[in-house]
Amino acid sequence: MDNCGAGTTRGKMHCMSRRFLTLADVTEELNIKADQAYALVRSGELPAIQVGGRGQWRVEVVELEKYIERKYEEARAQIKTTRSH
Repeated sequence: MDNCGAGTTRGKMHCMSRRFLTLADVTEELNIKADQAYALVRSGELPAIQVGGRGQWRVEVVELEKYIERKYEEARAQIKTTRSH
C-alpha cells in the first residue's frame, strides 16, 4: 500500500514504507468510520494484533491488501450472479 498516494493527508516528506497501520490509518484508506474499522477487526474479517500497554490495534499492510482483494472478489462474484439472473 502506498501511503503517499493521492487522497491521503500525509505529505510526501512523511512518506515511508511501513509494515503496520493504526486503525486510524485503516479508516482513512477505506474511507470508513472508526467504529466500522474496529468492527472489522473484532469480527476477524480484518486480522490485526494488539500492541503496547493500552492494547492498541495494528493491522499489517499486507492484511489490509488481502482484505481489499477479497472485497473485490466478492463484488465480482455478486456482479456475475446478478448478470446471470
